[in-house]
Amino acid sequence: MSEIKEQALRCREAAQALAQLGTAAKDALLRAMAQALDDDAAATLAANARDLEAARAKGTTGAMLDRLTLDGKRLAGIAGALREVAALPDPVGQITRREVRPNGIQVERVRVPLGVIAMIYEARPNVTADAAALCIKAGNGVILRGGSEAIHSNTAIASALQRAIAGAGLDPAVLTLVTDLRRETMLELLQLTDIVDLAIPRGGEGLIRFVAEHARVPVI
Repeated sequence: MSEIKEQALRCREAAQALAQLGTAAKDALLRAMAQALDDDAAATLAANARDLEAARAKGTTGAMLDRLTLDGKRLAGIAGALREVAALPDPVGQITRREVRPNGIQVERVRVPLGVIAMIYEARPNVTADAAALCIKAGNGVILRGGSEAIHSNTAIASALQRAIAGAGLDPAVLTLVTDLRRETMLELLQLTDIVDLAIPRGGEGLIRFVAEHARVPVI
């Protein structure tokens, strides 16, 4: 079995426990994740400096470099976004439709977790935290595959979030960061139809087209 499939299976197993959490427990977890980001700010900024150094060495400038850059204010904003997600209404259990059949049986459409979501994105390190927060709020495990430009930043952010998850008694694999950034690995991830329930690409037109054309799992 390949490494990416093993990671995905572990994420799926961990997601089952996450899906059982109530609203209060999920919100407390998100706030703990935000605090972990605050606590690890220095380490995250040091990791981001490594990414920026590598990017400049490759000639990266302008908007691309700005998207990659983190500072104290931006890190605080990322942690604040997690707290904002914690304050949102819980989508799980919401009734979106209710009707009574002619025989008197009441039928309801209720929102439930999907399972495992694969997020494919590029150079914005904040997406690592944003995507994780939104998926966990909805009771889903998340597999994060960022771009090589931000690998050190993404790893530092994911490490902080995973520490908070473990502290809540959950398997940190519920948030899995893919560090094998070969295209072949991403292709395999996008074809794990028996494990991954949804893939969401976020980035430029080229990335979105690639994911849409090669995925066998559903794509938004």
